[in-house]
Amino acid sequence: MQRFHLTITILLLTLTTTLQANTLWDRLDPKKLHIKSESALVIDSTGTTVFAKKADISRPIASITKLMTAMVVLDAKLPMDEKITITKADRDLLRLTGSRLSYGATLSRREMLQVALIASDNRAAAALGRTYPGGTPAFVEAMNRKAQAIGMTNSRFSDPTGLEISNMASAYDLSRMVRYALSNYPLIRATTTRKKIDVRPYRKRGPLTFGNTNRLLKNKAWEIELTKTGYINEAGRCLVMAADIADEPLVIVLLNSFGKLTPFGDSNRLRKWIEAGR
Repeated sequence: MQRFHLTITILLLTLTTTLQANTLWDRLDPKKLHIKSESALVIDSTGTTVFAKKADISRPIASITKLMTAMVVLDAKLPMDEKITITKADRDLLRLTGSRLSYGATLSRREMLQVALIASDNRAAAALGRTYPGGTPAFVEAMNRKAQAIGMTNSRFSDPTGLEISNMASAYDLSRMVRYALSNYPLIRATTTRKKIDVRPYRKRGPLTFGNTNRLLKNKAWEIELTKTGYINEAGRCLVMAADIADEPLVIVLLNSFGKLTPFGDSNRLRKWIEAGR
């Protein structure tokens, strides 16, 4: 009987919390919000949708892919202090993007992961996949298994970097990925919110500084808990974040924005819209 009453109490508390959230978001007028990104989504900590625009359409996600890359690396429990060296196999032959990690650059697996997340470095991400047990093909299989396991049913991963156009997901799926990473991977959370990282990939040379691709981390108005940006031509500018706005923990997903600053502009528009509605 006590267990029955406890179950009822938990259900009532959950219902009350959901109703309070719905009441809060009902005050917001979507007509006053002008988002330029093709897909946009804001959800709260209960999974309630605060705002959605074409959020169920699967789109190329570019380097947002690297969040999944990081999760698969950490799931494998490989030695994070093991040294990984960049080779010609890590080149981007698809889009010919550059990297400050030249052939022979050597970092620990942890540092490679951090550079891939903070600076969105493609060679670092490719090296992480290449050095996975079974190589890149096994790594990609693990990415897709992980996606299915956390409920990303409208997603597909093809490489660790996000350079392939076939790395695709809907905004709703990406919100699940962000929430899962936030709850289960402290290293991803801590790394993606760092403004920069200094590493020493070359002997007898000074450190290289890699800055974070999310400029909102420099804005004191933002309380960001986890983030990742992405860009290829087919995906446009992409941004995902877990952030506290008006004391509410939210997940924001913005996909296919035109213009380098558009995702940041849309993020500020969303923040001001929510704050004004409180």
